[in-house]
Amino acid sequence: MTILGATGSIGTSTVDLLRRAPGRYRVTALTARRDAGRLAALAREFGARLAVIADPNAYRELKDALAGSGIEAAAGREGLIAAATAPADVVVAAITGAAGLEPTLAALAPNRRVAIANKECLVCAGRLFMAKAETEGATVLPVDSEHNAVFQALAAGPREAVERVTLTASGGPFRTFPLERLKRVTVEEALKHPTWSMGAKVTIDSATLMNKGLELIEANHLFGLPPERLDVLVHPQSIVHALVTFHDGSVVAELSVADMRVPIAYCLAWPDRIDWQPPKLDLAALGSLSFERPDLERFPALALARGALEAGGAAPTVLNAANEIAVEAFLARRIDFPGIPALVEAVLAKAVSEGLAEPATVSEALAIDHVARSLCRGLLPEFAAKAS
Repeated sequence: MTILGATGSIGTSTVDLLRRAPGRYRVTALTARRDAGRLAALAREFGARLAVIADPNAYRELKDALAGSGIEAAAGREGLIAAATAPADVVVAAITGAAGLEPTLAALAPNRRVAIANKECLVCAGRLFMAKAETEGATVLPVDSEHNAVFQALAAGPREAVERVTLTASGGPFRTFPLERLKRVTVEEALKHPTWSMGAKVTIDSATLMNKGLELIEANHLFGLPPERLDVLVHPQSIVHALVTFHDGSVVAELSVADMRVPIAYCLAWPDRIDWQPPKLDLAALGSLSFERPDLERFPALALARGALEAGGAAPTVLNAANEIAVEAFLARRIDFPGIPALVEAVLAKAVSEGLAEPATVSEALAIDHVARSLCRGLLPEFAAKAS
Protein backbone atom coordinates (compact mmCIF):
# COMPACT_ATOMS: atom_id res chain seq x y z
CA MET A 1 0.00 0.00 0.00
CA THR A 2 0.90 3.68 -0.41
CA ILE A 3 -0.10 6.65 1.72
CA LEU A 4 -0.23 10.03 -0.01
CA GLY A 5 -0.14 12.50 2.88
CA ALA A 6 1.25 10.23 5.60
CA THR A 7 1.86 12.92 8.21
CA GLY A 8 -1.55 14.61 8.09
CA SER A 9 -4.61 13.77 10.15
CA ILE A 10 -5.84 10.92 7.90
CA GLY A 11 -2.31 9.67 7.31
CA THR A 12 -1.61 9.54 11.04
CA SER A 13 -4.78 7.51 11.66
CA THR A 14 -3.84 5.16 8.82
CA VAL A 15 -0.37 4.66 10.28
CA ASP A 16 -1.94 3.82 13.64
CA LEU A 17 -4.02 1.09 11.98
CA LEU A 18 -0.93 -0.34 10.27
CA ARG A 19 0.77 -0.63 13.63
CA ARG A 20 -2.26 -2.54 14.93
CA ALA A 21 -2.10 -5.04 12.06
CA PRO A 22 1.61 -5.93 11.84
CA GLY A 23 2.52 -8.01 8.81
CA ARG A 24 -0.79 -7.50 7.03
CA TYR A 25 0.36 -4.59 4.84
CA ARG A 26 3.63 -3.83 3.07
CA VAL A 27 4.26 -0.13 2.49
CA THR A 28 5.45 0.87 -0.95
CA ALA A 29 5.55 4.67 -0.73
CA LEU A 30 4.87 7.48 1.72
CA THR A 31 4.57 11.21 1.06
CA ALA A 32 4.39 14.35 3.18
CA ARG A 33 4.11 18.05 2.53
CA ARG A 34 7.21 19.38 4.32
CA ASP A 35 7.87 17.40 7.54
CA ALA A 36 10.94 15.56 6.25
CA GLY A 37 12.05 14.27 9.64
CA ARG A 38 8.75 12.62 10.45
CA LEU A 39 8.39 11.25 6.92
CA ALA A 40 11.84 9.67 7.09
CA ALA A 41 11.07 8.10 10.47
CA LEU A 42 7.84 6.56 9.11
CA ALA A 43 9.58 5.33 5.96
CA ARG A 44 12.22 3.59 8.08
CA GLU A 45 9.62 2.15 10.48
CA PHE A 46 7.54 0.57 7.73
CA GLY A 47 10.33 -0.24 5.29
CA ALA A 48 8.93 1.88 2.48
CA ARG A 49 10.65 1.75 -0.88
CA LEU A 50 10.05 5.43 -1.64
CA ALA A 51 9.59 8.57 0.46
CA VAL A 52 8.51 11.81 -1.22
CA ILE A 53 8.44 15.32 0.22
CA ALA A 54 6.18 17.73 -1.67
CA ASP A 55 8.26 20.79 -0.76
CA PRO A 56 11.49 20.64 -2.83
CA ASN A 57 13.21 22.82 -0.22
CA ALA A 58 12.97 19.93 2.25
CA TYR A 59 14.48 17.35 -0.11
CA ARG A 60 18.03 17.58 1.26
CA GLU A 61 16.78 17.08 4.82
CA LEU A 62 14.82 14.00 3.72
CA LYS A 63 17.76 12.62 1.76
CA ASP A 64 20.10 13.01 4.73
CA ALA A 65 17.56 11.46 7.14
CA LEU A 66 17.28 8.39 4.91
CA ALA A 67 21.02 7.97 4.34
CA GLY A 68 22.06 4.33 4.57
CA SER A 69 18.48 3.02 4.67
CA GLY A 70 18.19 2.03 1.02
CA ILE A 71 14.93 4.00 0.80
CA GLU A 72 14.67 6.19 -2.28
CA ALA A 73 13.99 9.90 -1.67
CA ALA A 74 12.20 12.24 -4.08
CA ALA A 75 10.49 15.64 -4.03
CA GLY A 76 8.03 17.91 -5.79
CA ARG A 77 5.39 17.14 -8.40
CA GLU A 78 7.33 14.40 -10.16
CA GLY A 79 8.06 12.68 -6.88
CA LEU A 80 4.37 12.73 -5.88
CA ILE A 81 3.37 11.25 -9.23
CA ALA A 82 6.03 8.54 -8.80
CA ALA A 83 4.62 7.67 -5.38
CA ALA A 84 1.05 7.63 -6.71
CA THR A 85 1.93 5.28 -9.58
CA ALA A 86 4.29 2.96 -7.65
CA PRO A 87 3.02 -0.65 -7.46
CA ALA A 88 0.38 -0.96 -4.74
CA ASP A 89 -2.94 -2.68 -4.17
CA VAL A 90 -4.28 0.15 -2.00
CA VAL A 91 -3.52 3.87 -2.16
CA VAL A 92 -4.74 6.13 0.64
CA ALA A 93 -5.12 9.55 -0.99
CA ALA A 94 -4.96 12.04 1.88
CA ILE A 95 -3.15 15.07 0.46
CA THR A 96 -5.15 18.13 1.51
CA GLY A 97 -6.23 20.76 -0.99
CA ALA A 98 -6.01 21.10 -4.76
CA ALA A 99 -2.39 19.95 -4.50
CA GLY A 100 -3.75 16.43 -4.13
CA LEU A 101 -5.71 16.46 -7.40
CA GLU A 102 -2.97 15.40 -9.81
CA PRO A 103 -1.35 12.64 -7.73
CA THR A 104 -4.72 11.18 -6.72
CA LEU A 105 -5.82 11.03 -10.35
CA ALA A 106 -2.48 9.40 -11.19
CA ALA A 107 -3.13 6.77 -8.51
CA LEU A 108 -6.13 5.38 -10.41
CA ALA A 109 -5.01 2.10 -11.94
CA PRO A 110 -6.53 -1.27 -12.90
CA ASN A 111 -7.56 -3.50 -9.97
CA ARG A 112 -6.41 -0.91 -7.45
CA ARG A 113 -8.37 0.43 -4.52
CA VAL A 114 -8.00 4.18 -4.04
CA ALA A 115 -9.22 5.23 -0.61
CA ILE A 116 -9.96 8.88 -1.20
CA ALA A 117 -9.81 11.40 1.62
CA ASN A 118 -9.08 14.33 -0.68
CA LYS A 119 -12.33 16.25 -1.23
CA GLU A 120 -10.84 18.45 -3.90
CA CYS A 121 -10.51 15.62 -6.44
CA LEU A 122 -14.27 15.24 -6.53
CA VAL A 123 -15.19 18.88 -5.93
CA CYS A 124 -12.76 20.31 -8.51
CA ALA A 125 -12.94 17.57 -11.12
CA GLY A 126 -15.50 14.99 -10.02
CA ARG A 127 -16.77 14.00 -13.45
CA LEU A 128 -13.22 13.66 -14.78
CA PHE A 129 -12.10 11.68 -11.71
CA MET A 130 -14.94 9.16 -11.71
CA ALA A 131 -14.75 8.71 -15.50
CA LYS A 132 -11.05 7.89 -15.26
CA ALA A 133 -11.67 5.48 -12.37
CA GLU A 134 -14.20 3.61 -14.51
CA THR A 135 -11.95 3.59 -17.56
CA GLU A 136 -8.94 2.37 -15.57
CA GLY A 137 -10.90 -0.23 -13.64
CA ALA A 138 -9.99 1.25 -10.26
CA THR A 139 -12.24 1.00 -7.20
CA VAL A 140 -12.83 4.31 -5.42
CA LEU A 141 -13.53 3.90 -1.71
CA PRO A 142 -14.59 6.99 0.26
CA VAL A 143 -12.69 7.66 3.50
CA ASP A 144 -14.89 10.55 4.68
CA SER A 145 -17.02 9.10 7.46
CA GLU A 146 -20.26 10.28 5.82
CA HIS A 147 -19.54 8.91 2.35
CA ASN A 148 -18.10 5.74 3.80
CA ALA A 149 -21.37 5.34 5.71
CA VAL A 150 -23.37 5.83 2.50
CA PHE A 151 -21.15 3.31 0.71
CA GLN A 152 -21.89 0.72 3.40
CA ALA A 153 -25.63 1.50 3.63
CA LEU A 154 -26.09 1.22 -0.15
CA ALA A 155 -25.31 -2.48 0.15
CA ALA A 156 -28.81 -2.90 1.62
CA GLY A 157 -30.58 -2.58 -1.73
CA PRO A 158 -30.21 -1.93 -5.47
CA ARG A 159 -29.09 1.56 -6.49
CA GLU A 160 -32.28 2.16 -8.48
CA ALA A 161 -34.30 1.68 -5.26
CA VAL A 162 -32.58 4.59 -3.52
CA GLU A 163 -34.83 7.56 -2.91
CA ARG A 164 -32.56 9.85 -0.92
CA VAL A 165 -29.14 10.01 0.71
CA THR A 166 -28.77 12.13 3.84
CA LEU A 167 -25.39 13.21 5.16
CA THR A 168 -25.12 14.28 8.78
CA ALA A 169 -23.21 17.25 10.16
CA SER A 170 -22.17 17.85 13.75
CA GLY A 171 -23.10 21.51 13.39
CA GLY A 172 -19.63 22.53 14.53
CA PRO A 173 -18.77 24.60 17.60
CA PHE A 174 -21.21 27.42 16.75
CA ARG A 175 -24.37 25.41 16.16
CA THR A 176 -26.31 27.37 18.80
CA PHE A 177 -24.59 30.75 18.41
CA PRO A 178 -26.85 33.69 17.47
CA LEU A 179 -26.06 35.40 14.18
CA GLU A 180 -24.57 38.50 15.81
CA ARG A 181 -22.21 36.43 17.95
CA LEU A 182 -20.67 34.83 14.85
CA LYS A 183 -19.08 38.16 13.94
CA ARG A 184 -16.94 37.94 17.09
CA VAL A 185 -15.85 34.32 16.70
CA THR A 186 -12.11 33.87 17.23
CA VAL A 187 -9.75 31.52 15.43
CA GLU A 188 -9.21 29.63 18.68
CA GLU A 189 -12.95 29.10 19.14
CA ALA A 190 -13.38 27.92 15.56
CA LEU A 191 -10.61 25.35 15.94
CA LYS A 192 -12.34 23.67 18.90
CA HIS A 193 -14.51 21.08 17.20
CA PRO A 194 -16.97 19.44 19.60
CA THR A 195 -16.61 15.83 18.37
CA TRP A 196 -13.85 15.38 15.75
CA SER A 197 -10.07 15.86 15.81
CA MET A 198 -9.04 17.14 12.37
CA GLY A 199 -6.62 19.46 10.63
CA ALA A 200 -7.15 23.23 10.81
CA LYS A 201 -8.63 23.64 7.31
CA VAL A 202 -11.25 20.89 7.72
CA THR A 203 -12.07 22.08 11.24
CA ILE A 204 -12.84 25.60 10.00
CA ASP A 205 -14.87 24.15 7.11
CA SER A 206 -16.86 22.17 9.66
CA ALA A 207 -17.51 25.33 11.68
CA THR A 208 -18.89 27.17 8.62
CA LEU A 209 -20.69 24.02 7.33
CA MET A 210 -18.77 24.44 4.06
CA ASN A 211 -17.38 20.98 4.73
CA LYS A 212 -20.88 19.54 4.46
CA GLY A 213 -21.48 21.49 1.27
CA LEU A 214 -18.32 20.09 -0.27
CA GLU A 215 -19.47 16.63 0.80
CA LEU A 216 -22.75 17.11 -1.07
CA ILE A 217 -20.75 17.75 -4.24
CA GLU A 218 -18.64 14.67 -3.52
CA ALA A 219 -21.73 12.53 -2.98
CA ASN A 220 -23.16 13.67 -6.31
CA HIS A 221 -20.12 12.24 -8.11
CA LEU A 222 -19.46 9.22 -5.91
CA PHE A 223 -22.98 7.86 -5.99
CA GLY A 224 -24.41 9.40 -9.15
CA LEU A 225 -27.33 11.06 -7.39
CA PRO A 226 -28.78 14.42 -8.48
CA PRO A 227 -28.77 17.36 -6.02
CA GLU A 228 -32.48 17.04 -5.22
CA ARG A 229 -31.90 13.55 -3.83
CA LEU A 230 -29.11 14.64 -1.50
CA ASP A 231 -29.86 16.08 1.92
CA VAL A 232 -28.14 17.25 5.12
CA LEU A 233 -29.20 16.88 8.74
CA VAL A 234 -27.41 18.36 11.74
CA HIS A 235 -26.66 15.61 14.26
CA PRO A 236 -24.56 16.97 17.17
CA GLN A 237 -23.56 13.58 18.58
CA SER A 238 -21.77 12.53 15.33
CA ILE A 239 -22.84 8.90 15.78
CA VAL A 240 -25.12 8.45 12.76
CA HIS A 241 -22.89 9.35 9.81
CA ALA A 242 -25.37 8.98 6.96
CA LEU A 243 -28.78 7.58 6.10
CA VAL A 244 -30.01 5.99 2.89
CA THR A 245 -33.77 6.06 2.27
CA PHE A 246 -35.18 3.45 -0.11
CA HIS A 247 -38.41 3.65 -2.11
CA ASP A 248 -40.10 1.08 0.13
CA GLY A 249 -39.75 3.38 3.15
CA SER A 250 -36.77 1.60 4.70
CA VAL A 251 -34.02 3.86 6.05
CA VAL A 252 -30.60 2.30 6.54
CA ALA A 253 -28.05 4.16 8.65
CA GLU A 254 -24.42 3.54 9.60
CA LEU A 255 -23.47 4.28 13.21
CA SER A 256 -20.05 4.36 14.82
CA VAL A 257 -18.00 6.39 17.26
CA ALA A 258 -16.47 9.63 15.96
CA ASP A 259 -13.10 8.14 15.06
CA MET A 260 -11.69 8.38 11.54
CA ARG A 261 -9.91 5.08 11.99
CA VAL A 262 -13.28 3.32 11.57
CA PRO A 263 -13.87 4.32 7.91
CA ILE A 264 -10.14 4.08 7.13
CA ALA A 265 -10.05 0.50 8.45
CA TYR A 266 -13.05 -0.33 6.27
CA CYS A 267 -11.23 0.98 3.18
CA LEU A 268 -7.96 -0.78 4.00
CA ALA A 269 -9.59 -4.21 4.37
CA TRP A 270 -12.50 -3.95 1.90
CA PRO A 271 -14.30 -6.19 1.09
CA ASP A 272 -13.16 -7.80 4.34
CA ARG A 273 -13.11 -6.19 7.79
CA ILE A 274 -10.20 -6.09 10.22
CA ASP A 275 -10.43 -6.47 13.97
CA TRP A 276 -8.38 -3.60 15.33
CA GLN A 277 -10.16 -3.27 18.68
CA PRO A 278 -11.95 0.03 17.94
CA PRO A 279 -13.59 2.09 20.67
CA LYS A 280 -17.01 0.59 21.27
CA LEU A 281 -20.29 2.39 20.60
CA ASP A 282 -22.44 2.42 23.75
CA LEU A 283 -25.89 3.70 22.78
CA ALA A 284 -27.27 3.19 26.29
CA ALA A 285 -24.59 5.48 27.69
CA LEU A 286 -25.44 8.11 25.05
CA GLY A 287 -29.11 7.89 25.97
CA SER A 288 -30.45 9.81 22.97
CA LEU A 289 -29.58 11.01 19.48
CA SER A 290 -30.90 14.31 18.09
CA PHE A 291 -31.34 15.76 14.62
CA GLU A 292 -32.23 19.19 13.24
CA ARG A 293 -32.29 21.09 9.97
CA PRO A 294 -29.25 23.25 9.19
CA ASP A 295 -29.77 27.02 9.58
CA LEU A 296 -28.75 28.48 6.22
CA GLU A 297 -29.05 32.06 7.46
CA ARG A 298 -26.36 31.57 10.08
CA PHE A 299 -24.37 29.16 7.92
CA PRO A 300 -24.70 30.36 4.32
CA ALA A 301 -21.67 28.35 3.17
CA LEU A 302 -23.83 25.24 2.89
CA ALA A 303 -26.28 27.08 0.61
CA LEU A 304 -23.37 28.38 -1.50
CA ALA A 305 -22.06 24.86 -1.99
CA ARG A 306 -25.46 23.47 -2.92
CA GLY A 307 -25.89 26.35 -5.36
CA ALA A 308 -22.51 25.55 -6.93
CA LEU A 309 -23.52 21.89 -7.25
CA GLU A 310 -26.78 22.83 -8.95
CA ALA A 311 -25.07 25.35 -11.24
CA GLY A 312 -22.41 22.85 -12.28
CA GLY A 313 -19.77 23.87 -14.79
CA ALA A 314 -16.76 25.48 -13.12
CA ALA A 315 -18.72 26.62 -10.05
CA PRO A 316 -17.62 23.77 -7.71
CA THR A 317 -13.97 24.26 -8.70
CA VAL A 318 -14.23 27.99 -8.06
CA LEU A 319 -16.04 27.42 -4.78
CA ASN A 320 -13.31 25.13 -3.50
CA ALA A 321 -10.44 27.42 -4.50
CA ALA A 322 -12.07 30.53 -3.06
CA ASN A 323 -12.88 28.73 0.17
CA GLU A 324 -9.27 27.62 0.62
CA ILE A 325 -8.06 31.21 0.32
CA ALA A 326 -10.84 32.52 2.56
CA VAL A 327 -10.07 29.98 5.29
CA GLU A 328 -6.38 30.87 5.10
CA ALA A 329 -7.31 34.53 5.50
CA PHE A 330 -9.47 33.78 8.54
CA LEU A 331 -6.74 31.68 10.16
CA ALA A 332 -4.35 34.58 9.52
CA ARG A 333 -6.92 36.88 11.22
CA ARG A 334 -7.36 39.01 8.10
CA ILE A 335 -11.12 38.46 7.82
CA ASP A 336 -13.81 37.61 10.36
CA PHE A 337 -15.76 34.34 10.49
CA PRO A 338 -18.78 35.53 8.43
CA GLY A 339 -16.25 36.91 5.95
CA ILE A 340 -15.39 33.38 4.81
CA PRO A 341 -18.69 32.62 3.02
CA ALA A 342 -19.09 36.28 2.04
CA LEU A 343 -15.75 36.27 0.24
CA VAL A 344 -16.51 32.93 -1.43
CA GLU A 345 -19.86 34.25 -2.63
CA ALA A 346 -18.20 37.33 -4.12
CA VAL A 347 -15.67 35.19 -5.98
CA LEU A 348 -18.41 32.94 -7.35
CA ALA A 349 -20.31 35.98 -8.63
CA LYS A 350 -17.18 37.35 -10.30
CA ALA A 351 -16.31 33.97 -11.82
CA VAL A 352 -19.72 33.77 -13.48
CA SER A 353 -18.86 36.90 -15.45
CA GLU A 354 -15.60 35.25 -16.56
CA GLY A 355 -17.57 32.46 -18.29
CA LEU A 356 -15.46 29.61 -16.90
CA ALA A 357 -16.44 26.14 -18.17
CA GLU A 358 -16.35 22.77 -16.41
CA PRO A 359 -12.82 21.32 -16.53
CA ALA A 360 -12.33 18.37 -18.88
CA THR A 361 -8.68 17.74 -17.97
CA VAL A 362 -6.43 18.05 -14.93
CA SER A 363 -4.68 21.06 -16.46
CA GLU A 364 -8.04 22.79 -17.02
CA ALA A 365 -9.08 22.11 -13.42
CA LEU A 366 -5.80 23.51 -12.11
CA ALA A 367 -6.14 26.53 -14.42
CA ILE A 368 -9.64 27.31 -13.10
CA ASP A 369 -8.35 26.80 -9.57
CA HIS A 370 -5.57 29.32 -10.28
CA VAL A 371 -7.98 31.89 -11.74
CA ALA A 372 -10.36 31.55 -8.78
CA ARG A 373 -7.53 31.98 -6.28
CA SER A 374 -6.37 35.09 -8.10
CA LEU A 375 -9.89 36.51 -8.06
CA CYS A 376 -10.17 35.74 -4.35
CA ARG A 377 -6.85 37.36 -3.50
CA GLY A 378 -7.90 40.42 -5.49
CA LEU A 379 -11.11 40.78 -3.47
CA LEU A 380 -9.50 39.94 -0.12
CA PRO A 381 -8.34 43.48 0.84
CA GLU A 382 -11.92 44.72 0.58
CA PHE A 383 -13.15 42.05 3.02
CA ALA A 384 -10.14 42.50 5.29
CA ALA A 385 -10.98 46.20 5.58
CA LYS A 386 -14.55 45.32 6.63
CA ALA A 387 -13.23 43.09 9.42
CA SER A 388 -10.79 45.64 10.81
